[in-house]
Amino acid sequence: MAKSPAEQHSKKSGSRQPSGRPYSLTAREIEILTWAARGKSARDIGAILGITKRTVDAHANAAVRKLGAVNRTHAVAVALRDHLIDTGDTASS
Repeated sequence: MAKSPAEQHSKKSGSRQPSGRPYSLTAREIEILTWAARGKSARDIGAILGITKRTVDAHANAAVRKLGAVNRTHAVAVALRDHLIDTGDTASS
């Protein structure tokens, strides 16, 4: 059975910023970024998680700030680069 984004994050909590300090993303922020990386909109993510779009936006904006990103897409790229999230795609290139 596949692990949830929060469970995957528990093993990756040692990921560090370029400054060497660890990131302090919450499990929910990791979950939001993971769904965003899979192409889901804030409205879709809210429906999946049972929360409002506004709450999704709040978690995403907190992650953007913590990662030092300029927008949600940049935050997803940083999180993927630093192995904070995994898209769950098992296809190899």
